[in-house]
Amino acid sequence: MRWSAVVAGASLVPVADPERAYAAAARSGVVRPVDLELVTLTETSAILTWYTGVPGTDDGLGRMKPAPADGEVEYGTHPARLTQRATAIRPADTPYHYVELTGLEPGRTYYYRARSQGKTASATPLAFGQAAGTPHADGVHSFTTPQPPPGSFLFSVALCNDLHLGETVAGLVGQLPWIKGIEQVPGHPPYPEVMTRALVEDARARGAGYLLAAGDVTSEAEPVDVGRAKALLDGFGTHGRDYLVARGNHDRAHEGPAYASCSPGQWQGRDCFRDGFFTGDGPAYFSHDLHGLRVIGLDTYDKAGDGGDAGGLGKEQYAWFENTLKENRDQPTLVFGHHPIFVENSPLAITGGQSIEAGQAISILRAYDRTPGVFLHHAGHTHRNQRSVFPLAPRVVQQEVGAVKEYPGGFTLLRVHTGGCALNFYKTRGDLARAWSERSRQELSGLWPQLSLGNRVTDRNSVVHRDLSGVGRPRSAVRTYV
Repeated sequence: MRWSAVVAGASLVPVADPERAYAAAARSGVVRPVDLELVTLTETSAILTWYTGVPGTDDGLGRMKPAPADGEVEYGTHPARLTQRATAIRPADTPYHYVELTGLEPGRTYYYRARSQGKTASATPLAFGQAAGTPHADGVHSFTTPQPPPGSFLFSVALCNDLHLGETVAGLVGQLPWIKGIEQVPGHPPYPEVMTRALVEDARARGAGYLLAAGDVTSEAEPVDVGRAKALLDGFGTHGRDYLVARGNHDRAHEGPAYASCSPGQWQGRDCFRDGFFTGDGPAYFSHDLHGLRVIGLDTYDKAGDGGDAGGLGKEQYAWFENTLKENRDQPTLVFGHHPIFVENSPLAITGGQSIEAGQAISILRAYDRTPGVFLHHAGHTHRNQRSVFPLAPRVVQQEVGAVKEYPGGFTLLRVHTGGCALNFYKTRGDLARAWSERSRQELSGLWPQLSLGNRVTDRNSVVHRDLSGVGRPRSAVRTYV
């Protein structure tokens, strides 16, 4: 209820081109650094981002017009001794600052201050959390690095969702008529393509050997968008070997002339998504062995509908799912699918369709509790970072991951160790990706970070302790469809 009034009153103003402020800002040298965020926190590193704009201006979206400036972070292990320095990856010619601190020690508390042109960056204000770590005096914040997962490192997997290839307007939440959206800057490439390219580049650069895309790969599953999505993801590797996809509600079978060339859907219309990513008439759910890690991909819109209602597994899929879990209850298992099992603290629940249908969600949690090997359920759909553990299945972490296609704009890197795993969210770093990510933070009249960044650092960075010694280092993997 505390969120309902916030969302109900949100609207957006018309779009304008922010690039026109650059020259004036460079001449004046007057900028204000804002929206400081502690995005990523590992045992040895931290990533901080912020934005610089021209005070007193409005780019048409309710934010300052962007202004390029320098970016620096001073940090140390005492708030009065910030003796170390780190600079942005683009030190002086961008409004979109991205600084990575490396060589940190596990389990230590660090203090830091972010600056541009000598001015201290202010943190993104969150009503129910902290965006930049623990605040202290004089613009200083602090964080404590975690301990690494136990055991030997095995491999990394990029977890992502909500690419929405083909979408042209972002932020149209729940088809609510008073919510207006945001479009790309004229002349720039379509933002879903910008963000998907950046995903592929950064996931590989961060060491991901595999990628799981948990649904809403397309905007409305038109053949051209399915093909474009596959072509971009093929830049990461081979589908079925290096990356796997699951269906989201936007990827459902559709009616209409645009879909006439596709195969008939099981429930309705023509199923272009299945044609693009799956073979024959088989289902869009599967089990895949990844070096001893069982990966189960769910189709959480295995039903008829317009995409705006709750998710669900059809009877055949659910029976297959339970039988698959029973085959080896102790095998380390990761499940991914578009809709979360349940959602916590979401104001957008007022729109309906935020999770899997409640009765089936309870059955899934009970099945997880009977299956000791299940340790992670990766979901999208909410476009936010949120870590949840439910009493019915206390050994399983449900990780909702922020959307690829808009602010915060990135993916979660799962690092698998023999004694557990780490989950770390990364914003994508390309110039166009950072520009669009910051532009799209103005969804819901600038309230979107309240709903999507994650109220706690642990919503986007956490460590799970589990016995994963049955998982091996990379070798050839076999995919099984049913």
